[in-house]
Amino acid sequence: MTSTSDLDRHIEKLRRCELIKESEVKALCTKAREILVEEANVQRVDLPVTICGDIHGQFSDLKELFKVGGECPGTNYLFLGDFVDRGFNSVETFLLLIALKVRYPDRITLIRGNHESRQITQVYGFYDECIRKFGSVNVWRYCTEIFDYLSLSAVIDNRIFCVHGGLSPSIHTLDQIRTMDRKQEVPHDGSMCDLLWSDPEEIEGWSMSPRGAGYLFGADIVHQFNTANKLELICRAHQLVMEGYKWMFNESLVTVWSAPNYCYRCGNVAAILEVDDNMTKHFKTFEAAPPDSNSIPVKRSPPEYFL
Repeated sequence: MTSTSDLDRHIEKLRRCELIKESEVKALCTKAREILVEEANVQRVDLPVTICGDIHGQFSDLKELFKVGGECPGTNYLFLGDFVDRGFNSVETFLLLIALKVRYPDRITLIRGNHESRQITQVYGFYDECIRKFGSVNVWRYCTEIFDYLSLSAVIDNRIFCVHGGLSPSIHTLDQIRTMDRKQEVPHDGSMCDLLWSDPEEIEGWSMSPRGAGYLFGADIVHQFNTANKLELICRAHQLVMEGYKWMFNESLVTVWSAPNYCYRCGNVAAILEVDDNMTKHFKTFEAAPPDSNSIPVKRSPPEYFL
C-alpha cells in the first residue's frame, strides 16, 4: 500500500528527475489503476482547468510548464496524452504525472494519446529507456498496463470536448464513446484508434490520413459533431504547431501543443490553455528550458573488467 508520505516522497524525488525503485513503480501503478478504472471514457472535468497538449518525455519542459501554469494541486490540470517517447525522460515524466494523479486524483486528469501504446513505445523510445534505466522490461510493462486504463477523452462543463487526436466517422455522439471498451491496446483501426490518431484539415467531410491511422476531417464534420452534442469547442493536441496553439474552423476547434523545441530541434514555442469559471480562455506560451537542464545523464553501464 502506498501511503501519503510515500507518495509525497516519490513526487519530490521525481520532480528532481530522480528515479524511484522498481518495486515502488509497481506499487504506484497498482494504486493508479484502482483510480483510473473508476473514470469514464468521457471523463467529466470541472472549471477552472488548464489544458496541456503533448509532452513527449521532455521533463525539463514539463517543469517549465508547471512554473508557467502553477503547481498541482494548486492548478487543476487536464493533459491530452502523449506523455512518452522521443524525449530524454519519458520514464520520469510519466511517473511524475501518475504520482500526481494518485496523490491528487481530482486535480489532474490524464487522457490517452496515440503514443500510450505498447507497439508505438517499442519504436519511439520509451521501451528502450525503461530497459536502460531499470535493467529489465518490468517498468515498461507496469506503465503500459496503466495506458489501457487511461480515459479516451474528457468533457469540460459539458461544453468543451477534449481528445488527443480527433473525431471518427463511426462516432456521432459522446454516448457512443462512453460505451466503448477502452481497456485494451490501441487497435490499428476503428473508433478508438480514430480518437487518438485523427487530424482536422481544411477539407470537406472525411479523407484518409497520411499517418496511416485515423482520418482527416473538415469544418463541416466538426460543426455536425458539436451541434449534435451541444458543444462549443473541441480541444485536441497530436499535431506540432509552431506557435503552441492553433484555432481552426471559426474557433470551433483548437490544437494545443505543450512540448517546446520539440525533439530538442524544432524551434517551436509551447502553450497551455487556461479556462476560467466563466469559460474565458487564455493561452500561456513558453519556451524550452535552458539546454543544459535537458541534458539529464542516464544511468551509466559499469566499466568492463579487464584481466
